[in-house]
Formats: sequence, structure tokens, C-alpha cells
Amino acid sequence: MFKRRQLLTGGALGAAGLVAGCECGAPAGGAAIPGAINSRELKMVTTWPKDFPGLGAMPERVAQFITEMSGGAMTVRVFAAGELVSAFESFDAVSNGAADMYHGAEYYWVGKSPGFNFFTAVPFGMTISEIMAWTEFGGGQPLWDELSAKFNIKPIAAGNSGHQLGGWFKKEIKSLEDLRGLKMRMPGLGGEVLRRIGASAVAISGGEIYPALQSGAIDATEWVGPWNDLAFGFYQEAKYYYWPGFHEPGSQLACGINLDLWNTFTATEKSIITGACQRANNISIAEFTHHNAIALEQLLTEHGVELRKMPDDVMAALADASQTVLEETAATDDLTNRIYKSFRDSLARSMEWSRISDEAYMAARRKAFNL
Repeated sequence: MFKRRQLLTGGALGAAGLVAGCECGAPAGGAAIPGAINSRELKMVTTWPKDFPGLGAMPERVAQFITEMSGGAMTVRVFAAGELVSAFESFDAVSNGAADMYHGAEYYWVGKSPGFNFFTAVPFGMTISEIMAWTEFGGGQPLWDELSAKFNIKPIAAGNSGHQLGGWFKKEIKSLEDLRGLKMRMPGLGGEVLRRIGASAVAISGGEIYPALQSGAIDATEWVGPWNDLAFGFYQEAKYYYWPGFHEPGSQLACGINLDLWNTFTATEKSIITGACQRANNISIAEFTHHNAIALEQLLTEHGVELRKMPDDVMAALADASQTVLEETAATDDLTNRIYKSFRDSLARSMEWSRISDEAYMAARRKAFNL
């Protein structure tokens, strides 16, 4: 169904699979110097279906960029969900050293700590630019490092799929009452918010969503956005597509590296991996912005999808429940509370700036073009 992407070849070696002393700056027969790039073959597991556009391209790009930036000394073999471990087993595989790296969404690891939610997306939370600002400059990365280190992992932002719409529904949502008892696929804190307003949230991986819709195991689903949703063909089972989304306004994705392995890297190798992740992150933002616009038009004009705005009473109820869920999550433990406070403070600053910059400009632009 999708154009197959060439996997970078390499042996299935783990953290121990490194050979010092390549032609990249390490002295022959001696210890690697700080600026050296050592020959390494790394295994990356992912939470994404094989050959999937957008999400599946992100880990492939990280792998490609690591190889290019290291002059070929460092290679990465990418395993899609289910090829080496299942999607939700990726974290443990990297934590215990069975794999070297993962690419996925941090809120999948909520069973480890609720603090991971904040590094992907939370209901009524940060947009793309806001979460990047918090992670890079607002104190997010040190807190993320502290949390992940508890599980022997070093995290780096490595993608963002942008704003996610409200989801696909088999029936119209005209009021809050229509959501009560409805079974919807939604992971993370967004799923908990749905439960608070009477819906039933289900957490399943991407590859399981379409069969669940088809069988009636779920009545509705969110996934990513028009581009990836079109690829999965959700419109064939649920024709109502609702906006706006409340649960993931700017979904940051991550590369997690086994911390024991990370600590063996030279400064140059760490810079290569960080730079590769940042490059993949930036490209993903442009890619999703471009393809979402095209895919939305296709869904509406070629597949008869009915675009609907979520009723105001539903959005108000979701907002109220979100605030309660976030505060309860913050109270779980000290580290999660510190993460929440840092996130909240950075968001407050960003919102005031956005109000007089992006929001004001977009409103003026719509008026200027009579949209």
C-alpha cells in the first residue's frame, strides 16, 4: 500500500556491538579520543507500522542522518513495530539493552510514570512551537532526562506530527450526551479525559485501529491527522471527521537511547545523534503541514468525508475535565509535579505571546481573505 523505504543495513548488534579504532579519529590499538567516531551498528525499534508514511519515515530519517553525519561509521538498523518487539515493548527493550534505541510517543510509557505524558502532548496543552520552546529552552529537557534516567534511557525530541483533529466517528456528535458510553480509541491523558465525561477510552496501537473499527470493538478513533488517517482508510468505517482536537495540539515524538550505551559515546557521537534527531524533527513539521492539507482535501472531495465542528458544550466539558485530570496527574509524585509546573509556566508564557502574535495575525488574515 505504501512505497517501501530502503532500510539501512547493519548487523543486529546491541550496546556491546561497537568496534573502536575505525578510520574516524581513534588511535589504532588505543582508547577512543573524545572527538572520535567509532564504528557502531545500532538497533532501533519503533512503535510505528512498517513503511508507514510520516511516522514511519521519522526513525528512518534519524538512522539515515546518523550514518551520513558520521561518515558511514555509525549505522542504524530500524525495526518497525512487531518485527523485533511489539510497539508497546519498545521502551523496555531499550531500557534493558535488548535494543539500542527506540522511536515512539512518550505517552505510551504512562504505565512507567504519568510524567511521560507531558513530553508528547496533554489535553489543551502545547502547540508545536510551544513544546519545542519548553523542551529546548524552558526547562523541559533536564526534567525529561531526569525522568527517563530512572529507566536507563536518554531521550531526545525526534519528530512532531502537529495538531491532531478530534477524530473519526461512526455517528454524529450533536451534544455531550452523544459521547456517553461511546467506545473511542485514545491513549494518554486524553483518554482519561474522555472517561471523565462518560465515554469509554481504549488504548491500542496504530495497526490495531482499523480492525477494531471494522468489527465494532470501537465506535470512534483518533490517530494522527488527515495524512496518516487517509493512509489507514478510516473513512471507510467512520465518515464523520471532527475538529478541533483537544488531546494533542502538537504531538512531540522521541528517540530514546539506552543510557548505558549513551554514556559510552564520545562528545562527537552524542552531537551526531542529537543533530540527527533535531534534523528529523524539523523535517517532520514541514512534512506533516504539507501533506495534511493535501490529504484533507482528498478526504473531502474524493471520499465523501463529512467534516464537523465539535459542539461547544462538548469542548467546554472536555476543558473542565482536562484541568482536573492534569492536576490529579501532577499530584502523583514529586517529579511529575515538577514537570507539570514547568510545563504549565512555560505554556502560560507562550499563550500570552501567541495571543498577540499568531492568533491575532491568523484572525486578521482570515478577515482579509474573507475566510
